[in-house]
Amino acid sequence: MTLARVFEELIGPDAPVEFVAYDGSRAGRPGSDIRIEVTSPYALSHMVHAPGSLGIARAYVSGFLDVHGDMYETLSTLQRVMGDLSGRDKARLMRAVLRDPLLRAAVSRRLDPPPQEAPFSRVPSWLRHSKKRDAKAISHHYDVSNTFYEWVLGPSMAYTCACYPTETATLEEAQFFKHDLVAKKLGLQPGMRLLDVGCGWGGMVMHAAKEYGVKALGVTLSKEQAEWAQKAIAERGLSDLAEVRHLDYRDVTETGFDAVSSIGLTEHIGKDNLPAYFAFLHGKLKPYGRMLNHTITRPDNLAPAMRPGGFINRYVFPDGELEGPGFVQQRMNDAGFEIRHQENLREHYARTLQGWGRNLDAHWDEAVAEVGEGTARVWRVYMAGCVVGFDQNWIQLHQTLGVKLDEKGAAHMPLRPTWAS
Repeated sequence: MTLARVFEELIGPDAPVEFVAYDGSRAGRPGSDIRIEVTSPYALSHMVHAPGSLGIARAYVSGFLDVHGDMYETLSTLQRVMGDLSGRDKARLMRAVLRDPLLRAAVSRRLDPPPQEAPFSRVPSWLRHSKKRDAKAISHHYDVSNTFYEWVLGPSMAYTCACYPTETATLEEAQFFKHDLVAKKLGLQPGMRLLDVGCGWGGMVMHAAKEYGVKALGVTLSKEQAEWAQKAIAERGLSDLAEVRHLDYRDVTETGFDAVSSIGLTEHIGKDNLPAYFAFLHGKLKPYGRMLNHTITRPDNLAPAMRPGGFINRYVFPDGELEGPGFVQQRMNDAGFEIRHQENLREHYARTLQGWGRNLDAHWDEAVAEVGEGTARVWRVYMAGCVVGFDQNWIQLHQTLGVKLDEKGAAHMPLRPTWAS
């Protein structure tokens, strides 16, 4: 059985996809906007030895499998047309494929994962989230190339979900609006002090300093992020108000902050460490101080917080863990925060990722030259896959606002929210 015949068996003869294999066989719709190409029999080796999305991703990152056309449309189309295929059907087709001696020889050899896969991602849970290991996990993803991130993220250098105020807003407008939304929820005023943990390239820190006259401290485990941010702060004339340190948030010694923002860090903390994390942030605040937690979440707590064998954990966010919004809110509550507001920005993150994907496509040749084709491929499939995830409600994004009460239980919050909804 040719690979094209297998493909046809998998997704049907009328699928809106063109399939081309190294053996010359073809299937699907000729001239389709989406073309999947198997360039080597070793693609099957990755798929057999790491079944599911991880095996397909390894084949793609290695270059044994190629996708021509929009990656999001490819993934969503394949997910839709292959959704009803049973495990028995897949096994039957694989047995047919292995009758080919060349494929059988390729599959018999277990290939090493592509070098872009984090070599330290497969460890027992009790070894995760030490300071040393967290630094290694963050460096794996964020210390890739600031130039690469400039191309993907755009001028804002904000690597978290934007918030689109209108249907026609640009990515940059949406990132500004997100930072401003956080500032308003935190009630920032001139002269206040803000701690931004996991600050990335300093977007929130600089926004708070420039737009609100706030003295802002950001900390990040990424050395390259910290260096880029400090340079940007100096160039923008904000050094008297803004600072970014290459530092673990647990090593911040200052206290008495008026506000704390955690934008995209909770995913790296670990489910079992959330009580200590939120207690630490609570302890950094003055009475009446507010904390805004912005984090990717799961729709519920039925699935495990982490999938160690999944593509995201192996290639993108080693040790990353996601919990349901209720779980996160409960841990904030138990740490002493009174919850005052929560909202889901799921659709906004899908749009954000689409914007990043377009930026990567526009700079594809430069990105490949900067970080290598394998890393660029990781990003292409990761962002497109996440768009599918947010679109189909596999994952969500929640902002949760808490306040530290005084000893009498007073919050000093407005009777009604004063920020844009």
